[in-house]
Amino acid sequence: MKIAVLTSGGVDSSVALKLLQEQGHDVTAFYLKIWLEDELSFLGANCPWEEDLKYLRAICGKNKIPLEVISMQKEYFDTVVSYTISEVKAGRTPNPDVMCNNNIKFGLFLKKISKSFEKIATGHYAEVYKKFGIYYLKKTPDPIKDQTYFLSNLKQKQLARLTFPLGKLAKEQVRKLAKKYHLPNQDRKDSQGICFLGKFKYSDFIKHYLGTKIGDIIEFETGKKLGTHEGFYYYTIGQRKGIKLSGGPWFVIKKNIKKNIVYVSNHYHTADKKRDTFKIGKFNWFSGKITATKNLYVKLRHGENSYKCTIAKLSKNTAKIKISGNDQGIAPGQFAAFYSGKICLGSALILN
Repeated sequence: MKIAVLTSGGVDSSVALKLLQEQGHDVTAFYLKIWLEDELSFLGANCPWEEDLKYLRAICGKNKIPLEVISMQKEYFDTVVSYTISEVKAGRTPNPDVMCNNNIKFGLFLKKISKSFEKIATGHYAEVYKKFGIYYLKKTPDPIKDQTYFLSNLKQKQLARLTFPLGKLAKEQVRKLAKKYHLPNQDRKDSQGICFLGKFKYSDFIKHYLGTKIGDIIEFETGKKLGTHEGFYYYTIGQRKGIKLSGGPWFVIKKNIKKNIVYVSNHYHTADKKRDTFKIGKFNWFSGKITATKNLYVKLRHGENSYKCTIAKLSKNTAKIKISGNDQGIAPGQFAAFYSGKICLGSALILN
């Protein structure tokens, strides 16, 4: 099978590439150059794409695998970066990684490559699972590394083209395979943070595009002014780090966008502040509708934590979710991914 493998220079995608080659597939490695080194050079950190390519060229050269570099900076800025700025400015919490998967890796990239490629592969920790002609996602054995959350907003046409060679593996097994294959990046650390920022600070990125806007930090319970901030868009619901106030820990409770006020509390986990319900919209059910109402679980972010939940339809386009615990980080603009056992059923956008 002819497979286009999206490679990042990291250990996961490199092992995925080698596994597919060992299985006898005709593989070509692709590297998407999306780092905004010109736009973000003022931040003083070097983009890692040159280091990425150094590793990839060594791996592909040794294994006689074709490597193509595709420049997608403009497309990336016009979709993912613009979306991120717009969401932050509106007071919501964006998820650039979900949008990158939707629009770049498994969207515009497909239009850049030959139609002769039967499948697209990456180093994501997930499996594509087909049942009764419908494509779903399946969790991997590694609950911490599982990345079905980031893929939960993909559409059926995209899932039909995808294959994830690491779907049945844990991170420890992938590292062992990297050593077995003598990959030069076998000990390279995993990348952290938002995909297009790399080594840049998120706050510096936001400051470049939105600047500063001085506003008040108000104690939620008393209405007392505790200090000032440089803009509500630097804060997200549930945030603890970066609130430089004494007498904490302080958590962001809510934001008033029009008045540029950030409300905080140091009694965030008390019983009177239950956070177990939220509204969703813009459904992306893989089957076209919700197919499980019993034993339904939801993830509110990437990671191993999930909640048992119930779903009640409010209208054609919205529903109300109640979870089995309290979550202080429920934030409008983020995605909620739904599961029945190990199967991901799709996702929806958190509205409030």
